[in-house]
Amino acid sequence: MKIRKADFNRDFDAVWEIFSMVISSGDTYVFDPQTPKESLPKHWFADYMSTFVAENENGEVVGTYVIKPNQIDLGNHIANGSYMVSPDHHGKGIGKLLCEHSIEFAKSEGFLGIQFNIVVSTNLPAVALWKKFGFKIIGTTPNGFRHQTLGLVDTYIMFKSLV
Repeated sequence: MKIRKADFNRDFDAVWEIFSMVISSGDTYVFDPQTPKESLPKHWFADYMSTFVAENENGEVVGTYVIKPNQIDLGNHIANGSYMVSPDHHGKGIGKLLCEHSIEFAKSEGFLGIQFNIVVSTNLPAVALWKKFGFKIIGTTPNGFRHQTLGLVDTYIMFKSLV
């Protein structure tokens, strides 16, 4: 498995495939399941983001993540990350590799922590993975997410110090 900086022209379609599959279920991300392909640049390739992809041994893009400042100006020392793994490749440790890579990248960029603003409480694999890497739940938003099958569910704010 290789994680590398994403190239917009080379990786756009592969990232779109993962992005569109992940959001289509409406159970883990705030993006509308009907988000059009034309919106991907602002959601995953904006100029203030660092975008990465994970390639398997065959050169297939099987996961992706972005790291960006969580806030502007006086709040830009804390990173924010978003991670997606192709549903066809769940359970292979790709999320773990993306998380490890993102922590090292964020440290190298001088971020002092990583904060996830909205982790859907019912996304138990993600919550468990982030906890495994030392992220702590520092807040809960009651009914913060409109889950497509469960209705309103809580969301968590999770944080990990990098110092």
